[in-house]
Amino acid sequence: MRLSRLFSRTLRDAPADAEWTSHALLTRAGMIRPLAAGLYVYLPLGWAVMRRIQELLVEAMDSVGGQEMRMPLVTPAELWQRSGRWYEIGAELVRVRDRVGRDLVLAMTHEETATEMARHMIRSYRDLPALIYQIETKMRDEPRPRAGLVRMREFLMQDAYSFHTDAADLDAFFERMRHAYRTIFGRVDLQPLEIDADSGLMGGSDSVQFILPHHLGEDEFVQCADCAYAAHQDIAVSDKGAAAPEAPLPLATVDTPGADTIADLAAMLDIPAARIAKSVWYTAESEKGPRLIVALIRGDLDVDERRLAALVRAGALRLATAQEMAAVGAVPGYASTIGLDRDAPNDGEPRVVVVVDDTIPVSPNLVAGANQSDLHYRNANYGRDFSADIIANISLVRDGDPCPRCGAPLTLRRGVELAQVFKLGTHYSEPMDAAYLDRQGVTQPLVMGSYGLGLDRLMAAIVEAHHDAHGICWPAAVAPADVHLVALKLDDTMVRDVAEAIYGRLRAQGQRVLYDDRDESPGVKFADADLIGAPLRLTVSPRSLRQGGVEVKPRRAGVVETVSLDDLSAWLEAWQATP
Repeated sequence: MRLSRLFSRTLRDAPADAEWTSHALLTRAGMIRPLAAGLYVYLPLGWAVMRRIQELLVEAMDSVGGQEMRMPLVTPAELWQRSGRWYEIGAELVRVRDRVGRDLVLAMTHEETATEMARHMIRSYRDLPALIYQIETKMRDEPRPRAGLVRMREFLMQDAYSFHTDAADLDAFFERMRHAYRTIFGRVDLQPLEIDADSGLMGGSDSVQFILPHHLGEDEFVQCADCAYAAHQDIAVSDKGAAAPEAPLPLATVDTPGADTIADLAAMLDIPAARIAKSVWYTAESEKGPRLIVALIRGDLDVDERRLAALVRAGALRLATAQEMAAVGAVPGYASTIGLDRDAPNDGEPRVVVVVDDTIPVSPNLVAGANQSDLHYRNANYGRDFSADIIANISLVRDGDPCPRCGAPLTLRRGVELAQVFKLGTHYSEPMDAAYLDRQGVTQPLVMGSYGLGLDRLMAAIVEAHHDAHGICWPAAVAPADVHLVALKLDDTMVRDVAEAIYGRLRAQGQRVLYDDRDESPGVKFADADLIGAPLRLTVSPRSLRQGGVEVKPRRAGVVETVSLDDLSAWLEAWQATP
């Protein structure tokens, strides 16, 4: 590829909104160009990197028996309705209608389509296990697309789906897929952490996320320095401590004028915040209208809203208004679930859903709101004075909380999700009637796994991990070119002839060569070579020819040496073979 003909140009300055190094460098290197918020064009050099990433993924998936296919971006809404995700996913799912009014989805993942294909293609246990995969465009209507390639509306994903006879077979294959992803990350010299994660919108049971720590990352996770515990914030747990056992005391009211916060109430009654039952009120919008969600948690803890939303199967939650609370008899600042009007309205949806943190049932004689201004209850006890629709861990893990395994302080960190693997079980196969005949001829639901890796994010992560003050330092496996050939003083016939000969010879040998044949100064050419970041720079100049050959400079090492023209091919082969 000749730089004089390249459909791109490098930039001196980074975009004004570029917070991430990858966003700045990929744009400056002429590899990507924004089209609109969350939408990027891959220019030739950027697409060259993306193609090489795809090659790595195909190699890894083929190594575990995967069969590559392609599924449409546009999918029938009926599939999503059968799986239930049509109703569970909020505005990030792009819904459209065709000219005759049929509902369609621009898929963010393809579990439904893969399950539908398996329903038709898999007949018996003899067809199992099976793994299909694709590298395909996905759509997600991100509310805040940002950070260049890290959070996009349209993106490329390698998604794979496995089908099994039972959970044991899925468990064994799940580990093979984890190893395949480790191999991919090893090829690009990345070492993401593998953490326990929530299955989220995918459903199923166990999930593991590959996350690259980064201070600007949008994913939060906790990590213990003293043991192996690491988990995404959505499912992380800590040692919350247990309340001392006490006999239940009679429920009684206490005047608490002006004590409408946990801190004020604890100070007024001279009790620790852990002795208070804090209620946090939310509204969840649904097809049948808004629902009130009450999260009841110990006063010294905070509600994890994402975990809560998943429990009540809400796409999003917002804090309830005073008017919404008043409609069921709750008073802001003094609210509790004691004495609420929780009768179901005519449409059959619960009027109020109460979710109780798992510490509440084992915390006796709590202080709770009395649903009257300036009044609280003492000695509120779960089961006797109030109940729940759901009991679960809904507390947010905080920096410094005790590790649930060893008790050491947990560290709250941020990172970028690169890939995630899921044990879906029968979450899709049962509602979508995807089954097989076992050895006894009995119909059984397919047991499924799902595996996804974002190519755009991986490209950004590689740049975040591999750059210096001058530009990108691509790992050889995904570099846009193996060699960046620079010719200086092209008006010198010998320089031009030698450079052209090297360009032709290396390409004939299968090398990917980026040839800077532009009429630019040495400073501009060297700066662009460092910015673009190919692993090796070769320079042909009058000085190098006087010294007997070509100057070679590895991008990372920065050490320049001269190699004779006769020895160049052998030197290059040896250099590229060195780990």
